[in-house]
Amino acid sequence: MVTPVGKNVDETWDSLLHGRSGVGYISLFDASTFATQIAAEVRDFDLKRYISDTSDFPPLSRNSVFALAAGQMALEDAGIDKATPQIDRTRFGVYFGAGEGQQDFPHFCACVHKATKDQEVQKDDFIGHGLKILDKWAESEQDPGTPTAHVAALANAQGPNYTCLTACAASSQAIGEAFEQIRRGDADLILSGGTHSMIHPFGVTGFILLTALSTTNDEPQKASRPFDKDRNGFILGEGAGVLVLEELEHAKKRGAKIYGEIIGYGSTADAFRITDSHDEGRGAIACLKEAMEDAGIAPTDVNYINAHGTSTEVNDKIETLAIKKALGEAAYRIPVSSTKSMMGHLIAAAGAVEAIISLLAIRDGIMPPTINLDQPSEDCDLDYIPNVARTGNVDVVISNSFGFGGQNVSLILRRFVD
Repeated sequence: MVTPVGKNVDETWDSLLHGRSGVGYISLFDASTFATQIAAEVRDFDLKRYISDTSDFPPLSRNSVFALAAGQMALEDAGIDKATPQIDRTRFGVYFGAGEGQQDFPHFCACVHKATKDQEVQKDDFIGHGLKILDKWAESEQDPGTPTAHVAALANAQGPNYTCLTACAASSQAIGEAFEQIRRGDADLILSGGTHSMIHPFGVTGFILLTALSTTNDEPQKASRPFDKDRNGFILGEGAGVLVLEELEHAKKRGAKIYGEIIGYGSTADAFRITDSHDEGRGAIACLKEAMEDAGIAPTDVNYINAHGTSTEVNDKIETLAIKKALGEAAYRIPVSSTKSMMGHLIAAAGAVEAIISLLAIRDGIMPPTINLDQPSEDCDLDYIPNVARTGNVDVVISNSFGFGGQNVSLILRRFVD
C-alpha cells in the first residue's frame, strides 16, 4: 500500500502502531482561500522507486501511479511476475475500486474564461480552446477505469477486469466481488484493491460544500478525531492498497505466502439519501449481519473491528449504532478503531488499505489505535482503542466501509489455518 503515513506496507504499519499522523497543509494546490486547508497527502512520491522502467506508460495521474506502485509491491510480495509459470493468464484478473482522476483545473478555467461571452460559455468556443490547450493523456487519466487497465498491463492479467465506483465503499466492494468471482470459479487469482486522490480544487470544493471536511486548520494532526465529541468532519487522504486474492488450492500449489482468508462479504444500500446514512442505520446493520451469516460466525467470534470511522458527526454515531444492533452485547467487548484518525479518508482506496491493516492485525496480534480520541461522544460508547495500540488475540476481523449514498460493505477476514 501507498498511504499518507508510509510508502509501503512496513512504513504504514509502523506509523499506525505508533499513532503518527500524516495530516498537514495542502501542497498540491494553493488552498489558502479554502475553508479547509489541510489534507493527508502522499508526499515526495516517485513511481521509479517501484518500477524502474515506466516508458510503456503514458503520463499518469496520481490515481494511476499509486495503483501501479501498490500493484507492483503486491505482485513482488506474492512471488508473481509476468512469466510465473503456474498462472493461467486468462484466469488472472484485476478488480479495483477507484474514482475520477485529477481535473486539469487551470486549463479548464482558461477554456471557460476564453469561451465566455455575455456571461455565458459558448460551447463551440470552449471545445475549440480545449482542443488546443488540454492534454489528451491528462484527460484520459480522469477515467476511473484507467488505473485498473494499467495494473492489468503491469501484471499481464488477461482475465476479468472491472472497476467499481461506489464512493467510499468502492475498494471494499471490489474485494468482495473479486472474492465472489473466485468462489464461483470465474478466476484463479485477482489483484484487487483501490486507488484514489481527490486532493485537487474540485474534490476539496465538493466536500466543503457538503460540510463534510474538518476546518481545524490550526492543528492539522489533531483534526481527524473519530468518535470524539469535538469531531467536526473528515480529512481527505489519498493513496492505494492492493491485495492478491487467490483460490486456496491454487495458492498452496505454488507455495504462496498466505496472510489470511476472506470468509464473509456483506453489501447493502440504505436507499435513503445521496449523502447521509439512514438515521436508524438500517443498511449498515443489514450489511454486518449479511457478512457474518456469509462467514458462518457469531458476534462472539469477532476479535477486532476496523471501523469506517470517518470523524463526521453522522457516520461515527450511525456506525456505532449499527455495530451494537448487529452484534448485540458482544459489541461492548470487541475492540474497534479507526485508522482514518492518522491517514485521513482515502475515499475509493480506503477499504482496501483498511483490509490490509486488518490482515496485519491478525498477523501480529496488534490492533492500531484511534488517535485524537480524548473524550468520546455520548452516542459513541464502544471500546475504540484510544490513542495507544493494543495487543491481543486477533483471529477474526470485520472491516467496515460505509460510503456516501448509503453504500455499505463489510468484509470478514480470518487467520488462515491449513
